[in-house]
Amino acid sequence: MYKRDDLLIKIANKENITLFGVSAKYIDALRKTNRNFKKIYKLEKLRTICSTGSPLSSDCFKFVYKNIKKNVHLASISGGTDIVSCFVLGNLYQSVHAGEIQSKGLGMDVRVFNEKGNSILNQKGELVCVNPFPSMPSKFWNDHKDTKFKKAYFNKYRNVWHHGDYAQITNNNGFIISGRSDTTLNPGGVRLGTAEIYSEIERFKEIKESLVVGQSWDNDVRIILFVILNSKYQLDDNLLKKLKLQIRKNASPRHVPRKIIQINDIPRTKSGKIVELAVKNIIEGNEIKNKEALANPESLNQFKNIKDLQY
Repeated sequence: MYKRDDLLIKIANKENITLFGVSAKYIDALRKTNRNFKKIYKLEKLRTICSTGSPLSSDCFKFVYKNIKKNVHLASISGGTDIVSCFVLGNLYQSVHAGEIQSKGLGMDVRVFNEKGNSILNQKGELVCVNPFPSMPSKFWNDHKDTKFKKAYFNKYRNVWHHGDYAQITNNNGFIISGRSDTTLNPGGVRLGTAEIYSEIERFKEIKESLVVGQSWDNDVRIILFVILNSKYQLDDNLLKKLKLQIRKNASPRHVPRKIIQINDIPRTKSGKIVELAVKNIIEGNEIKNKEALANPESLNQFKNIKDLQY
């Protein structure tokens, strides 16, 4: 986005790129410009846009077809560096439904399990793969008796790969991923995905970026929303009210944050992914592991000893 927000689209157009891979956050940033890129760039050779890094909202799907290119295959994809692959991804031979990932990857026996390890449809649960797959790692380096490997993937369900994504399978046999299951919110014992809150917050021109975590509080969990504001805006009572009303109306009353706090930076991995778990740990006074994996570890300092989170 440096100097011009459409730089990547300009390159894709100039170089006749056929497959354009970007992050969901990038598409959302383009959406917030409210520009019609179709009038500037023809993108005649572009056949597929792949979006990854985080769930792609329905609004972003609609934006791509309305403002970037009408006849393109928009594929939201999800997998991992560790599996050198995607568990779920796009499929040229199926319809695209806004807000959904189209299908399982080839060779991937993917299901969604409940806490008891039963396969479920149209309900949120854990994304799992119940059979070995071609690119599955077999071990970790210097991992005695495969202890770390088993703990990472096979601790939750016996002989079933547990990937750590909170997901559901739809009536279209597509997938909706609601965020990482280790950062799933659990107020009042009800599991909620962070993506459901992000998709509402992204609609606000006042908000540049946001981060949602659950804070252990009073024998329960309360939702905390951190926001970075665009210039010229303030986190006043009017904006706070609008944010809460939007989440209540389009997600549910349970999704409404107990606290909304302004920050100036969000911790990310070196590949650009938001690190919710590190923030949750720091506001609860826990040790932060793997700081070396962060691109901006200094950003964690602003989350220490926040007065609003002490009551």
